[in-house]
Amino acid sequence: MAFSYRKLWVVAAKHGLNKTQLRDQAGISNGCLAKLSKNQPVSMETVGKICESLDCNIGDIVDYVKGDE
Repeated sequence: MAFSYRKLWVVAAKHGLNKTQLRDQAGISNGCLAKLSKNQPVSMETVGKICESLDCNIGDIVDYVKGDE
């Protein structure tokens, strides 16, 4: 099971945020930001904080990638 957060960085950029600014605005840890940057799973709480911060839905920032893609 794999996830892609590629769309997250596009949405953040549209809001004028770099990764550090997103981390601070959403109130997530450096560790969570590192996991997101490596497309590793993070908690739904983390995803929720980001969605709240960016005023978006989960599907706007996360894709499920089947298999080894």
